[in-house]
Amino acid sequence: MSEDERPHPLDRPAARLVAVGVGLAALAVLATIHRDDLRGLIAGPATAAADPLSRCIAEHHATIDKGVSEGVFQPAQAALFKQRAEGLCRSTVPQ
Repeated sequence: MSEDERPHPLDRPAARLVAVGVGLAALAVLATIHRDDLRGLIAGPATAAADPLSRCIAEHHATIDKGVSEGVFQPAQAALFKQRAEGLCRSTVPQ
């Protein structure tokens, strides 16, 4: 390239700054659209405990574990009961 020629408009620093700005704006729009999804990731597992479905499953699992520790039923049965408890919670708790 000789000194007389001007660089292509897309090779200029201003064009690159505009491209970075557009990229950041796109990320901001995506973050805004998915803010509810991201809130769960940022907050961590504390919000999972507040979830009615998780709370229902945890309550049933605690009851089943108590039954195993008291000898009411066998650990093999507990696995089946836990699966059924999850199914029950998923069918009864609104999501």
